[in-house]
Amino acid sequence: MDSESLIAQQLLSDPRVAQATKLLTDALADHSAKLSARGPKPELAVPYQKCLETFAGLRGNTLFFPYLGSGAGQGSLVELTDGSVKYDMITGIGVHAMGHANSELLSELVPAVLSDTVMQGNLQQNTESLLLSKQWVAIANRNGASLEHCFLSSSGAMANENAFKILFQHRTESSRILAFENAFAGRSHLTGQVTDRPKNRQGQPLTVPVDYAPFFDAERSEESTQKTLQTVERYLNRYPGTHCGFIMELVQGEGGYYSAPREYFVALCELLKKHQVPIFFDEIQTFGRTYAPFAFQMLELDSFADVVSVGKMSQVCATFFRKEFNPKPGLLSQTFTSSTTAIVASCWILQKLIEGNYYGPEGRIADIHRRFVARFEAIHAKAPDRISGPWGIGGMIAFTPLDGSAESAKKVLYALYEAGVIAFVAGVGPARVRFLPPFLSLTNDEIENVCDILESVLLSKAFN
Repeated sequence: MDSESLIAQQLLSDPRVAQATKLLTDALADHSAKLSARGPKPELAVPYQKCLETFAGLRGNTLFFPYLGSGAGQGSLVELTDGSVKYDMITGIGVHAMGHANSELLSELVPAVLSDTVMQGNLQQNTESLLLSKQWVAIANRNGASLEHCFLSSSGAMANENAFKILFQHRTESSRILAFENAFAGRSHLTGQVTDRPKNRQGQPLTVPVDYAPFFDAERSEESTQKTLQTVERYLNRYPGTHCGFIMELVQGEGGYYSAPREYFVALCELLKKHQVPIFFDEIQTFGRTYAPFAFQMLELDSFADVVSVGKMSQVCATFFRKEFNPKPGLLSQTFTSSTTAIVASCWILQKLIEGNYYGPEGRIADIHRRFVARFEAIHAKAPDRISGPWGIGGMIAFTPLDGSAESAKKVLYALYEAGVIAFVAGVGPARVRFLPPFLSLTNDEIENVCDILESVLLSKAFN
């Protein structure tokens, strides 16, 4: 679509833009190179605390971490406005896979900053949205899936909301949803009902019944598979024709980083197909982080995919669906789908994933996982009562600290934060500490440094 007759192309071809881009990326690289892990600066402690208190008052609650970033970073390192520099191993719960202050990405974003509007949306979209949609559909169908359509959206919860709207309209007369126990689908009104956390929806009216099936248990493989199938079949027989679909995370994220083998999902999907129940793969957290771009591709479940959602590290979220699920006009619309910078960043990330050596058993993601696993196991060998696991797959890594209680996990989490590593929790009974590292920029030295800090924290007297 580029044409020299367009003013936009003339602007981007102006040598001053290239010069400015080089100046910006050089300046970013020079200043980011000054960063190294360090503690907070004492002289900033009081003003920093005042900022945190002001922010808490404005938003109504304190922040989970006392975290206010300065805007500077390099790879997994991020500077806070108290002067500390920490290793970011949670990346906004999986969002910042490219790391902090990525100079290569910055050079791609300069044209987006020069674009005519901040946001793109339903009524007015630029060519970047077309390019991104084409990239998405090509990647989603690379192994034989039939996801002809892709609708961009502004958040993961909205991508899932759109998916449910599509499913309910497709399966007329449906009024229920099937999901796994410990599912996490979002925090909007509908997705909050699917999310298996009652405390997250206190005071909210329940408008859509959700039927939960147990997830795979690796310690009781055959038994748990049969339990899942029997539970689902019981719901299907009790409420015939009323389920819009089954939403499934192929790796449970918030639930504790549990995965399951292909045979388990095939048996479940075949049962659902037998009853003509659509299959919805929620890949908001798994996209990009397993051993293929999509987890359903890693598990070779392409033929079962009716609806798929993506988000987090993709920057722009999206809902994919087969042509027979294409909704009637008016059902889907968004005043804005995302910012032009996020759309361009998403295009860049998708290109990196496909062109880089990230996937497969010898890809970078598998290598990162093996390195973390080796260090976790080494710590376990020294102190079996301090860490167990690991759990997860690919760029989703977790361990159970101490006795696995929520209190212990939170204690370890905050000790890590104070020591310079940002992580997060997952799961209940046991509660785990999880990492979602910035694998597009993470170095082996950074992995070792993070694990050195983790070992120091877990072996400290604080946890005797």
